[in-house]
Amino acid sequence: MLAASPSGASAIIGTEFNWKRTRQLLRRNHDFRVRASEFPAFLPKQVENIKDQSARNLASRIERLPVSLSLTKNHIMSSCVKPKNLSKTSPLVLLHGFDSSLLEWRYALPLLEEAGLETWAFDVLGWGFSDLENLPPCNVASKRDHLYQLITCLRRFQTSSDLAFHLLQDIGMLFWNTYIRRPMTLVGPSLGAAVAIDFVVNYPEAVDKLIFIDASVYAEGTGNLTKLPKVMAYAGVYLLKSIPLRLYATSLAFTRLSWNTCVDWTNIGRLHCLLPWWEDATVDFMISGGYNVGSFIQHVKQKTLVIWGENDQIIDKAAG
Repeated sequence: MLAASPSGASAIIGTEFNWKRTRQLLRRNHDFRVRASEFPAFLPKQVENIKDQSARNLASRIERLPVSLSLTKNHIMSSCVKPKNLSKTSPLVLLHGFDSSLLEWRYALPLLEEAGLETWAFDVLGWGFSDLENLPPCNVASKRDHLYQLITCLRRFQTSSDLAFHLLQDIGMLFWNTYIRRPMTLVGPSLGAAVAIDFVVNYPEAVDKLIFIDASVYAEGTGNLTKLPKVMAYAGVYLLKSIPLRLYATSLAFTRLSWNTCVDWTNIGRLHCLLPWWEDATVDFMISGGYNVGSFIQHVKQKTLVIWGENDQIIDKAAG
């Protein structure tokens, strides 16, 4: 539930609510203020250069919500897109792949909403557009904890007063006074499938069904990268952010793109890399060992739909 930290230093999701402090924190983080254009002020300024209208539309909907990590006691503003539709059925929660963001869903999410589905999109801790100025650990356990804190706080807004609704909107956040913690359908593409498996094995009661798309679930973590000296790890991460490498990855993932589209989609895919804490968060994940969930698969009891691209050039369907 929404709360203030015991010290009163920040408003968080926890055990006791302090609305005044929440408002101060949200305003300080510029979560609901926009530039002259349609985008939240916390996004890198390069978002203005994106041409893809679907990406621009989704970027304009990104918000940051206050979350407390139970494992480390870090308080962070977590980026997400909240649903346009609320329903009584199992909500869809969309994850993303390795070193990416919720902008992966720029085409699919509007279609899911048009179908009437309650659809949330979350950025996995360490990637995406969350505020990590006070950097928490970005290992698997922290990513799992972060996802759990978000998911257990899915709320449905109900109010009997239009005045209350407008008062809550005024400070830039809807407050749901009825808590509905429903099992969800968790959607994981690529490494997001490993994130989902790690989560569901630890919190099976929170998940109703699973959907995997080109799942990367058999890799044994980050391997020898855990042994790299930090200076070399940072050099590798710098390469990971580079435009040539990202262009190459985009051309593998999406065939027959025009050059202009390939460049634009590359810029979308690396937009989160321009936040100042991205390098530190990625190195922390790399040296922590990453995801190794192959042995967990047998323990997944939820119904699972597996979708695979026939011509996937990154993760061969035989690996599934």
